[in-house]
Amino acid sequence: MRLATVRDAQRPHDAVGAAAVLDPERGMVLLRDLADPFPGGVLDALGALTPAELAARVAATEADRFAPPERYTPLAPYTRPRKIWGIGLNYRKHADDLSAPYPDEPASFIKGDHTIIGQGDPIPLPAQSTRVTAEAELGLVIGRTCRNVRPDQALDYVWGVCPVLDQTAEDILQRNPRFLTRAKNFPGFFSFGPSITPLSEVLERFGELAHVEVATVRNGSVHRSNTVSDMMFDPALLVSFHSRVMPLFPGDVISTGTPGAVVIRDGDVAQCRIPGIGTLTNPVVRPDRAAPAAED
Repeated sequence: MRLATVRDAQRPHDAVGAAAVLDPERGMVLLRDLADPFPGGVLDALGALTPAELAARVAATEADRFAPPERYTPLAPYTRPRKIWGIGLNYRKHADDLSAPYPDEPASFIKGDHTIIGQGDPIPLPAQSTRVTAEAELGLVIGRTCRNVRPDQALDYVWGVCPVLDQTAEDILQRNPRFLTRAKNFPGFFSFGPSITPLSEVLERFGELAHVEVATVRNGSVHRSNTVSDMMFDPALLVSFHSRVMPLFPGDVISTGTPGAVVIRDGDVAQCRIPGIGTLTNPVVRPDRAAPAAED
């Protein structure tokens, strides 16, 4: 089961998508068409329904309410989270590649929601930068408000996971590390989706998040890949650590770091590939060729 925001491919000019669930056996069903309908969007569903509750509604829904997934085009799951936390330099091998010292604590930063795009949306290269990188990451999607939670409790507050592409204006960052916020916050610098997979299903498939593999891909070729086991600060610790900084709310995203960043240029196609979870794909364009992403 995967949770997504989609647009009916037969109505491509609709400005607003609809929340939907992809059942791997029966197809796609809109949340408003469930046997027990849910009227809100994905962000609303994250805070109102556990994955088990949503799965029960899907199981109770008649087969004729499902449609082939090809009928729908995925959008960003939502565009107005309370916050997005990004984590820098979290894979040991990535730090070794850069000859960088291992941080003692998570090297985190916050991104604005104006950076959000979804599957297939263009990543616009900002005029202020001549060297932009794309970084594939595993995103943690919070499902319940949490504050000051212990690492052994932390994953109980995660609804699910999703692929992420986190972009950086690397030349700006290299001029001064204090320019990190600017380097990370150009429009189109945070892509996530195409769907959210419940954490319970991920753990059932992999046993633990440590076995999940994340790959940064450019133009079909894998640039860097690694498993979550190589993280210095694992997902549970990241949730716990940031819950001690400030409350985490349903829909907040923690992007857990990249196994490697790849330089992207006009005409490239960047991907985050996470086997068993999904592939996120975005073309790269000059600013004059980029169209603004649609909002929820």
